[in-house]
Amino acid sequence: MGRTAKIARKTKETDITVDLDVDGSGQAAIETGMAFFDHMLDAFSRHGFFNIDIQAKGDLEVDYHHTVEDVGLTLGQAFKEALGDKSGIRRFGEASCPLDETLAKVVVDLSGRPYLSYNVKIRPGRVGDFDTDLPHEFFAAFANQLGMNLHIDVPRGENPHHIIESCFKAFARAMDFATQVDPRVQGVLSTKGSL
Repeated sequence: MGRTAKIARKTKETDITVDLDVDGSGQAAIETGMAFFDHMLDAFSRHGFFNIDIQAKGDLEVDYHHTVEDVGLTLGQAFKEALGDKSGIRRFGEASCPLDETLAKVVVDLSGRPYLSYNVKIRPGRVGDFDTDLPHEFFAAFANQLGMNLHIDVPRGENPHHIIESCFKAFARAMDFATQVDPRVQGVLSTKGSL
């Protein structure tokens, strides 16, 4: 049995399906109606070695916010379902990724407790037509739905495109490590006996 999930979420604002294989090879089929967001999700898939198919339709004529947030919720839910009781996984992961002048560091704990620390200084504006405050909404929704501690820090960075992309790549690498099965882990990696 592979660690897979297929999740559908439909509201008056969005209609989203996510098909996830945690133990993939980095294959992605992403259509959200937002080219830059598609690019970031593709980077997450490729650098995390997750196979991800996301089909999202939303009220983009109103704002990108609803669709970005709901994709985060749906993808987080897919990871939660695919990982099940989290038996055998490493649980913790961290990665740093540079992109030219930018350096992003991400640390995760798949603890079952939602918390986001987002220390990313980025100038207000847009990358293409994508607002630079939207990545925060995606990461918050993902962390809340999966139930994870997610710390994102960017100690250096100037270009908004570089800052956002390095965050997604570092998130991918940290999630890849945290979700890997370690044969030394018996049950779940917790003194409580559950995550």
